Amino acid sequence: MVAEATREALKGGEFLIKESEVQDIFIPEEFSEEQKAMAAACQDFIRKEITPHVHRMDSMEEGFMRGLMQKAGDLGLLGVSIPEEYGGLGMSFNTSMLIADTFGESGSFSTAYGAHTGIGTLPILYYGNEEQKKKYLPKLATAEWVGCYCLTEPNAGSDANSGKTKAVLNAEGTHYLITGQKMWISNAGFADLLIVFAKIDDDKNLSAFIVERTYEGITMGDEEKKLGIKGSSTRQVFFNDCKVPVENLLSARQNGFKIAVNILNIGRIKLGAGVIGGCKEVVSLSATYAKERKQFGVSIATFGAIKHKLGEMALKIYATESAAYRAGQNIEDKINAFIAEGMPDAEAKLKALEQFAIECAIMKVHGSEVLDYIVDEGIQVYGGMGFSEEAPMARAYRDSRISRIYEGTNEINRMLLVGMIVKRAMKGELDFMQPAMAVAKELTSVPNMTSIDNSVFFAEEKEVVKNMKKAILMVAGDALQTLGANFESEQEIMMNIADMIIETYAAESTILRTEKLVGVRGEKACESQINMAKVYLVEAVNKLEVAAKEAINGYAKGDKMKVLLMGVKRYTKMNPYNTKEARRAVAEVLIEHGAYAW
Repeated sequence: MVAEATREALKGGEFLIKESEVQDIFIPEEFSEEQKAMAAACQDFIRKEITPHVHRMDSMEEGFMRGLMQKAGDLGLLGVSIPEEYGGLGMSFNTSMLIADTFGESGSFSTAYGAHTGIGTLPILYYGNEEQKKKYLPKLATAEWVGCYCLTEPNAGSDANSGKTKAVLNAEGTHYLITGQKMWISNAGFADLLIVFAKIDDDKNLSAFIVERTYEGITMGDEEKKLGIKGSSTRQVFFNDCKVPVENLLSARQNGFKIAVNILNIGRIKLGAGVIGGCKEVVSLSATYAKERKQFGVSIATFGAIKHKLGEMALKIYATESAAYRAGQNIEDKINAFIAEGMPDAEAKLKALEQFAIECAIMKVHGSEVLDYIVDEGIQVYGGMGFSEEAPMARAYRDSRISRIYEGTNEINRMLLVGMIVKRAMKGELDFMQPAMAVAKELTSVPNMTSIDNSVFFAEEKEVVKNMKKAILMVAGDALQTLGANFESEQEIMMNIADMIIETYAAESTILRTEKLVGVRGEKACESQINMAKVYLVEAVNKLEVAAKEAINGYAKGDKMKVLLMGVKRYTKMNPYNTKEARRAVAEVLIEHGAYAW
């Protein structure tokens, strides 16, 4: 486990208005030997049980996926988050992130694994009473039982609380009778336990129930024919007066929507980490193929265009990994802080995740879009072979696409993260408007020619990150003030602001990770990481500039527009940097190793 270092972690969303100190962040190079051993066990499982049999998995051979889950359960890989008293390993939140990361390369299995260990198990762990935990968690920890999560309905996707599934208490008061339809249910084909959301009578909000597969009144639709993750079971589930004992109500009546939202926070950040393993596998395969593929008498890995692709793929992975584990450890630190204050373990975890819901949404969007970028470029490196089912890229391409949809679409998550910042600002939980007003005042003053101490490592880059945050405060603060109550209906502007926030968080995380590494290993040993951090920063500033201009052009007029656009120019100014050479240097290390080497 990670050493219990005292970290003064910022509150969720505070990275926008306060500077993060390098000693307060966690980097993946700090994982303990125990954590690395867990990741190695997962990699060994993939190599032995999944990779040689991928066609059996994707053809949905009867019993194959369920058998994989059982084998993973026998090795303890399903009980990472479950406390020891319930048959699990009781490991840290960031360890569970690492396991999700490692299983990311396993295609359909990662979906089955995530659905079982996350949304299929955690509602009981975090919201179940003691009797429910003792009854169900040991079975879920070993895959004696496999779990699934029944929330989505045909007319209730992103608006989950509008679901029509009903629960009515029977005359004897012993059972709820559940009637309704759920769709896109992962693991439905072989699940033994279902977390089902329904409204009791005419309640405004959902309630949650623990439903065993053997209860009467449950039928399944056929397996969905999907674009990707073909080996995962996805079915509709129908309930017709399904009798559920009253003691299987999960948490309090009408608490289901809260359960769904908080569990989705976990799913979002786990997805942000869960793409990393797949990204690394794709870039490693791409580098190996580029070395072996000859055109015009030479390896295509010697071409600048291919080096650009490989280098870009590597640095995006590095940024995603940096941000994911920074956020994961912030959550872990907050959990520990709440427990130290006397809060029960389950409540501490939920409160910590709620605190960092903004970062969870950031990582979901960023990670899923990096994955899509990398598999697309992987096909391009392979060329014609990339389009063939004989090569590994076609499956990776199909499997990746769902990541931008589930756990809330990326559009929903973009608006959600901006909306959360606004709501916290309005409640006084996040001091956003005061710094925004300070930036607005700065805009009308003579620019302060800040002297940068170039003897301090990354001093210039950190100043750039500070200015990126000022640009966000400027645009978001002015948009809020100008649009008022109409702000949340201007979805395009909200998504522009979200893109500014996401890129700033990723860039800052990459800079901080590299700074910490250099402090341990020295600059010479960290040449690749320095190159990746600097190139990512340049690209992030460019993306922020475009998003800022689009937002301003979308609502501002006249002199105000001119002032704001001048502000964008001011806050995105940075010294020229040769990204081509830096990217090539990263690519050459990747090509030399034939694998992601950081």
